[in-house]
Amino acid sequence: MSRFFSHLEGAWDGTRIAKGTLCNTHAGRPIAARYDLAALKEAVSREEISARQGGMWKWRELLPLDEGQAPVSLGEAPSPLLPCPRLGKELGLDQLFIKDESMLPTGSFKSRGMTVAISMAKQLGVKKIALPTAGNAGGSAAAYSARAGIECHIFMPKDTPMVNRREAVLYGAKVTLVDGLINDCGKIVRENAEKEGWFDLSTLKEPYRLEGKKTMGLELAEQFHWGLPDAILYPTGGGTGLVGMAKAFGELAKLGWIDAKLNPRFYSCQSEGCAPIVRAFEKGERLAPAWENAATCASGLRVPVAVGDFMILDAIRASGGAAISAPEATIKPWMRKAASAEGISLCPETAVCLEVLTRLVKDGRIKRHEKIVVFNTGAAQKYLECLDEPA
Repeated sequence: MSRFFSHLEGAWDGTRIAKGTLCNTHAGRPIAARYDLAALKEAVSREEISARQGGMWKWRELLPLDEGQAPVSLGEAPSPLLPCPRLGKELGLDQLFIKDESMLPTGSFKSRGMTVAISMAKQLGVKKIALPTAGNAGGSAAAYSARAGIECHIFMPKDTPMVNRREAVLYGAKVTLVDGLINDCGKIVRENAEKEGWFDLSTLKEPYRLEGKKTMGLELAEQFHWGLPDAILYPTGGGTGLVGMAKAFGELAKLGWIDAKLNPRFYSCQSEGCAPIVRAFEKGERLAPAWENAATCASGLRVPVAVGDFMILDAIRASGGAAISAPEATIKPWMRKAASAEGISLCPETAVCLEVLTRLVKDGRIKRHEKIVVFNTGAAQKYLECLDEPA
C-alpha cells in the first residue's frame, strides 16, 4: 500500500482495521482510510505537490493506492474553479465561484471516487463489482470497470435519466432496471453479493470512493492558494463529497498546509422532494430516517437514506453550516438562469444549491463580501429530461 496509508478505521466507533483488508462496512457503518500524517509532512511539501502534473493523482501521498501500482485512470484533470460575476451580481455576492465537476472524464464528480475505488479494487484482486445508482455513478463505475477489466453490475431505478442508463450499457456493464428507488436497488446488491461474487461498491459502503471525493477539497485549497472559501454549497444525496472535503480539510490542517482556523461553512442542499438530511438537521438528530416517497428530477439527490448520514450531519454542524431544502419547482428555472448567465453546463442538483443560496443571502447568513463556492457535480446534458425544447 501507499507508504503513508496507515490503516482503516470504523467511522462510527473507531475500530482499527488493517490496510489491505478487502471490506465494505464495519458494524453496518462506513469505514475511512487513515494516514501517517507526521511522516507524510516530513517527506513532501505542498509546494512539491503543486509543482506536479497529473491531475488528482498528483496527491498520491494522500491516497491509498500502492506506490508501485498504476491507477485505473481516464485522465482526471483538476476541475476548474470559475468566477461567476454576473450570477454573483444577481444574487448580491461579490465573490461567487462554481467548481465545475462536469469537466471530469465521465461528466460528473463520480469520476473522482471511481478512479480510486476501482484502482483499489483491482489492486485487492476484485473481479466483479456491483452497485446501486440513481444517476451518474452507474456510468462512471461502468467506464472505470471497463478500463480495469473488471466485470460491472449496475442496478438502477427504471426512471433513472436516459443518458445514465444508456452510458452504463455503452461501457459494457450488466444493467438491471428496478421498479423502485436506489435503496431498493441496494437491497438487491446486498442480498446477492456473496452468491454472485460481487464486491459492493455502493456509496460509503467501501472506503475508497470517499478518498477520491476527498480530492475536491485538496484541489479547492490549492486553487485558493492554500486558503479556503467562507462557505461551500454542496448538493447532497449520499453525501460522500461533503464528507470527503471535510476529511481533506482536516488532513491539510494537521499537515500544516492550511491554517487550522480556516473553517468553511458547509451548506448541504437537498430538494424538498427528498430531504432526509435537512429533516434530521432541523430536528437536531444525528441519524436521518428514510424519506418516504422520494421524488425529484435531480436524480443524484433522490437518496431516501444515506449510510453516512451521521458523517454528513457531523461535518455540517462542526462547520457552523446547515442543511436546507429547495422547492422542486425552482430547479429548471435555475438551470436555465445560471447556464445562460455564465455558460456553465449546470446540473439540476446544483440548481438546488442556487435556490438555497438566494435564501441564505436574503436572511443574512451569507454576506456580500464572502467567498462562496457552489459545486456543479455534473453536466446538464446528462439530464435530457430537464432540458427544454426550443420554443
